[in-house]
Formats: sequence, structure tokens, C-alpha cells
Amino acid sequence: MSGSIGATAPPRPGPTSPQEQPSPYSLPLHALRLAWRCALPLICWFAAGELTRFALLYAATEVAYGDFRQVRLIITMTLLTCIILAAMTVTTGMLHSLRDALWEMRARGEDGVPQERFFRTLDRVAPAFAVLYLAWGFQSEDARDVYQMDILHNFWDGVANSLFGENNDVGRGLVDLDWRVSLGAMIATFGLKTLLAKLAEREGSGRFYGFGAAFSEFAFVFYGLNATVAIADARSEWVQHRSVVAGTEAVWADMQKNVPLWEALTGVWGELWPLIIEAVAVPLAWLTVAMLVFGAFSDDTRTLVKGTRLEKGVDRLESSHDLTQRSFDQLTGGFKDRWLPLANALRMVFKSGLALFGMMCLCYMVINVVAEYAERGLATLVGSRDEWVWAFQGPPVAFLRDMIVTGLTMALLAATYDIAATRARLSGEPFDDASVSA
Repeated sequence: MSGSIGATAPPRPGPTSPQEQPSPYSLPLHALRLAWRCALPLICWFAAGELTRFALLYAATEVAYGDFRQVRLIITMTLLTCIILAAMTVTTGMLHSLRDALWEMRARGEDGVPQERFFRTLDRVAPAFAVLYLAWGFQSEDARDVYQMDILHNFWDGVANSLFGENNDVGRGLVDLDWRVSLGAMIATFGLKTLLAKLAEREGSGRFYGFGAAFSEFAFVFYGLNATVAIADARSEWVQHRSVVAGTEAVWADMQKNVPLWEALTGVWGELWPLIIEAVAVPLAWLTVAMLVFGAFSDDTRTLVKGTRLEKGVDRLESSHDLTQRSFDQLTGGFKDRWLPLANALRMVFKSGLALFGMMCLCYMVINVVAEYAERGLATLVGSRDEWVWAFQGPPVAFLRDMIVTGLTMALLAATYDIAATRARLSGEPFDDASVSA
């Protein structure tokens, strides 16, 4: 499916002069325009993704039971990896289908820049998408869906096993993998992901090295999950009895009791932090993915601190001994994977002013909140004498809600990028300073 089907009519010319710069406050209207013009490909991509997701979820609940259970559990983990790769493909496809409607893409076309094919875009986006997806824990929802499908699909088997005192394996398809098998699979996929990553860096995208690297990245995490948990449990039990850890816990407890307002402040922060993540960090993470698809993104530290005093620190670090650089990367790896791409995306959007970023976050939350209330209102309007009927009525309503929310969200991300890039281009400041060619 290509992005060309989104252009059902000759596009209107976009802004062409600094005086015609699009306003950040026009973001909602621009997003609705994109969603309307590209509604058909967005719906097709979403429907295909949901069908594929259901088929993979169903297969994961079937293959987990029978002889050679450890082999079956490896296949279950592989299917979980395929579920996430399907989500990555659908997200990339929905964003790619919006390209023809963007002012910035048409401006690139007028400058003679050829449009990137979908599969090349997917191969280029895949490795960075995998890092962002894992860094922010988005895979938890996919694992939860596998578990829920397993429980619902094999409900009566679980009840029968419990009644007759038999071993109940229902719902344990992702946790029963033996840690030794898990460790072996982890080592194998680590070698594979290292090889594919090197090939992707050396030969570039176009041969699905990037897609293979993303697959092996997800598989490395999931196959090694049971071994990692087993080792971490043993390590945490050892650490918990060390005097330093016990002393630290005692000091922390004393601070909560004796320091004025400490407990109140930590409690308020604990309540606000999830809201900040949901309203600011998560939409910024998906905006980073959109920038990857449209070819304007960087996760380089130097790009983030360019023109500031911190750039000298990066120079000193890069000129230091290799051991120093590797040690620094080990210490900051998780932080950099999670926050550095978001910081670069935020810096790019800030080129168009804080108002654009605020409008994006506001619109993102409005879409989700309105969708929740609309679903609740529709359920109240339809009604039912028996609650169990919603086991059949609920999925179509949830599908409709998710389709609208996902389509509008993709259009919102594309519109945010389009306005920011257009304003930067008309101001004479190239938006794409990541050196990523379209």
C-alpha cells in the first residue's frame, strides 16, 4: 500500500513565503484536513493491522499448548515479536500514507527530491523504532493483550484444570520458558542483532537489514526475559541483605518521617509524574517516530547541544580514551535511549515556537479524552439488559474508537511535523539538520 492513494484530488499549493507561515494555532485544522484527505488509506492500514494482530494473538494462544512445551514457548515469544513488528509496520504505513498531503513533502518534490518508497522507509525506521518502543515500555501492552487473549480463549480449560487439581498452564505462555533455554536464545539473538546492525550501518537500508535488526532487537529482549528475571531475582535477594542497602532504606524512611513536607511533596510528584509522561513524553515519542518516517530526525548528542556550552563537553568526551567513552555509554545508555531522541525532537519543534508543542500535547490529550467519553456515551445510548451482551457489542465499538483515535493521532503528528518544517524552511533555517536524506 503506497502513500499515493491518499491524494484523491490535486493538492493545493502550500505556503511559499515567510509572510504565509502557518500559525501553530492552525494545527487542529491542519490535522483534520490531513485526516480527511487521507482517510481511506488510514482506515485500510488500521483495519489490516487489527486483522493481523488478532490472527497473531490467536496463534500465540494456540501454539503454547501441547508436546515439546519449551519449543512452543519459543514460538510464542516469536509471535509476540511479530505482533510488535506488525504494529511498527502499520504505524509506518499510516504515516507514510500522509506524505503526499504534506506541504513539506511537496516542497521537496519541487526541489527534485524523489519520494522514498515505503519499504525503504520501513527498513530505515525499524532500528530506531525498536529502541524507542523498548525504552518506553510500549511492549507491555502487547504482552498484556497476549495474556488476556490466552485467558479468554482457554478459559474453560483453566477452570477444568483448577477443579480437578491438574497443572494449570493457561495464561503462562510468556513466563514458563526455562531460564536456560531463555539464556541460550538470548545469546543467539544477540549475535544476530549485532550482525544485522553492522550490516545496516555499513550497507544502509534497502536490503531489510534494518527490519531484521529490529526483529532481533525485540527477540533478544523477549527471549532473554525469563533468564534476566531469574538472575535479577537472585541478585536482588543478595543485594537486599547488604548493609549499605539496608542503611539506605532506613535513611530514606527517616527522611519521610522527619523532614517537613517531604512525604507530601513526594506524594504530589508521584501523582503528577505519570500525567506528565502521558501528556508530554508519550506524544513526543510518537512525534519522534513520525520524524523518522518523514526523514528529519537525529539521536546524536552533538545535534542536541549544538551552539551551547555543552558542545565543548561533547568534544572532550569524543576526544577521550576509548575506555572512557565506552564507560560513559554504559552508564548513560538507558537514559540516552529514552530521552535523547525525545530531546532532539523537542528541539526541532521548538524552532517553530513553544506554542506548536503545546498545541500538539493539548490536541493529543483532547483526542484521547473525547474518545473515552464518546465511547462511554455510545455504550449508554445503546444500552443492554444483560451486561454479558457487551462481550459481543464491545469489540466493534472499541474498534471504531481505536480507528478514529489512531487516525487522528497520526494526522496530528504529521501536521505537527509539517507546520514545524514549513515554518523553518520559510524562515531560511533548514528543519532537517539530522543529515538524513529523503
